[in-house]
Amino acid sequence: MTIAITGATGQLGRLAIAALKARGAAPIALARDPAKAADLSVETRAFDYTTADPAALKGVRTLILISSNDLSDRVAQHKRVISAAKTAGVTRIVYTSLLKGAANQMQLALDHGPTEAALIDSGIAHTVLRNGWYTENYTGALGAVVEHGAMIGAAGEGQVSSAARKDYAEAIAVVALDDGHAGQVYELAGDAAHSGADLAAAVASATGKPVAYVNLPEAGYAAALEGFGLPPILAGALANSETWAAKGALYDDSRTLSRLIGRPTTPIAETIAAAL
Repeated sequence: MTIAITGATGQLGRLAIAALKARGAAPIALARDPAKAADLSVETRAFDYTTADPAALKGVRTLILISSNDLSDRVAQHKRVISAAKTAGVTRIVYTSLLKGAANQMQLALDHGPTEAALIDSGIAHTVLRNGWYTENYTGALGAVVEHGAMIGAAGEGQVSSAARKDYAEAIAVVALDDGHAGQVYELAGDAAHSGADLAAAVASATGKPVAYVNLPEAGYAAALEGFGLPPILAGALANSETWAAKGALYDDSRTLSRLIGRPTTPIAETIAAAL
């Protein structure tokens, strides 16, 4: 079975390649800049979502399509990749969508419904992994959180079923290596949900320093994220995600992810400790 993975040099892509290699597979890394994939020690091919050359997919049977991070053009890019896969004779696509799919009204979710529909229209067998939130989404600025004794957000008391990025990467490997998952749509999330206050308490416990959760209005949180250096489009999308998280958009108690990977998902305390 020949497996290729787009976005191979990204955070999720690298972990998925490692998970595939750990299971004895030899995946092909598809990257816009193949030089950045040299350390992955696998076959690498140049591949860009904006051009999606079918020649790069020659001989590929299963394509792992990690969703693009270009928030301004994702659907068009995904459709190009799907079209290229069809031209190249790919027999199955594994796509990383977002929890709850088209039913999720977060800004970051709006591109996934049309992509899932494009997969259906393509006629290519496919498996949809509707990934929940990564715990790492909260740990990138822990230094500042600890320094100021405050973790900001806009989700109020909303419960988020996050899991470590490596958990989702393992699910990609499991599904890509077994054609029996064709036609399935999996809602993937962490085993245990948490609020912003729970996260702050976990950071406080790990560091021995007081950390409080500070809830902001969506606009205020977006402005704060821009102040940290995030592009306005991303800051706005993340702030919007918090608002919808308060309404349950990132909550799931099915434990489908842990069943797929054959172990409990990574506790938030473990991810926090690793980040610290």
